[in-house]
Amino acid sequence: MILLTHGYFIAEDDKEQQIMKPYPPLGLLYISAFLNQNKINNTIFDSTFSTKKELKEFLLKNKPKIIALYTNIVTKLNVLEFIQFIRVNPDLKDTKIILGGPDITSNIENYLNTSADYLVIGEGEQTLLDLVNSIQNNTDFSEIQGIAYKKEKEIIKTAPRVKIKDLAELPLPNREGIVLENYLETWKKFHGSSTISVSTQRGCPYTCKWCSTAVYGQSYRRRPAKKVIEELKFLKERYNPDSIWFVDDVFTVSHKWIKEFHQETQKQNCIIPFECITRAERLNDEVLQLLKEAGCVKIWIGAESGSQRIIDKMDRRVDVNVVRETIQKTNKVGIETGTFIMVGYPDETEEDINETINHLKIANPTQFTITVAYPIKGTSLYNEVESEISTDLDWNTSTDRDINFTRTYSRKYYDYAVKRIVNEVNFHKILLNKPNKYIIPALKLKTKSILAYCAMKYYKNS
Repeated sequence: MILLTHGYFIAEDDKEQQIMKPYPPLGLLYISAFLNQNKINNTIFDSTFSTKKELKEFLLKNKPKIIALYTNIVTKLNVLEFIQFIRVNPDLKDTKIILGGPDITSNIENYLNTSADYLVIGEGEQTLLDLVNSIQNNTDFSEIQGIAYKKEKEIIKTAPRVKIKDLAELPLPNREGIVLENYLETWKKFHGSSTISVSTQRGCPYTCKWCSTAVYGQSYRRRPAKKVIEELKFLKERYNPDSIWFVDDVFTVSHKWIKEFHQETQKQNCIIPFECITRAERLNDEVLQLLKEAGCVKIWIGAESGSQRIIDKMDRRVDVNVVRETIQKTNKVGIETGTFIMVGYPDETEEDINETINHLKIANPTQFTITVAYPIKGTSLYNEVESEISTDLDWNTSTDRDINFTRTYSRKYYDYAVKRIVNEVNFHKILLNKPNKYIIPALKLKTKSILAYCAMKYYKNS
């Protein structure tokens, strides 16, 4: 048996249970479909709605010849646990362990030291196919591009795999290999409507310092719009989701593609409500209208800060005023907006945080998410702060999210900055909309904002 799994267990993650917005493992589903296309039978153990105990029982019962585990920051510690479980269990002594995913590229030595057999670096479809064929046929794998392994005590890293140029060659993800209805039902139960994730492109041509491009690289490759709409039609007929979530980094990077996408939605009579992510400068009046007519109901427009100084330090290459105007313009055409905010970036000051609060009040996005910055290994941000990392972490028991570095103020300061921003901006939203009707909730938000600000002052220099 060739087993594909990912080690994400929503029932055993308190934070994820609070959010309850699970998406199927698209990367694994693409790999499964590619293996099927090449006559390699495989099984997906979708751990999302399962437990560690159930996966361990499955392994002992089926004794897979090959197990391929997808690894990222969220799943890393679970993946390490299963590697050790396989290695200490005599019934699984012949199982070959293959790891892939974004956390692999910058941690090759660490992952090989866990006793994994092979690492897939970058895109996984063709590389995993080559590896599986080599293992099954007992042939030499040293010429397979895009892998790393140990030969005795030496780490061998082969030549990089050339990225897939024509994404139209890829089969649709093997959604039939999992119980997709579990995801739809969960979304319906906790959020009132169901959604399915879809990918139309790979890579990102931009250079934001905090963003990892470990798998698909700094590139732009896209599936034909006609193929994407054919996938949407299939999803509508097979699963009938309430909406689609496009996972692409910058959905409107190509205006030519957006026009083709719009044309196909009309031509094939396939308009499903959808959300997407993009950059402010890649939206204009025409594109917004095309998106709305194609079914777009929400656009996430990133800036990460309301301070132009911090935006420039991030190498975001966007004007904060353009971001604000674009969010406002998107709201006016009847498309909801979301934006991402990051605090605690190197050299960020209280003035920068105040500018972020002001930015959110002026832009007035429908929704925003906020996090404290952390450096992902392999990114420009990590390289910049590596000498300033203040945490002494054991790689085997921690992730990049645990990394702290010397900031302008203490980490606690930024934790309270998050609370201040959230409460102050939401207080402002009530004042804009229904100040009289929600006076008590507004006062509670303002009180929380003031208390958070006091805590920021306390922790400013601690």
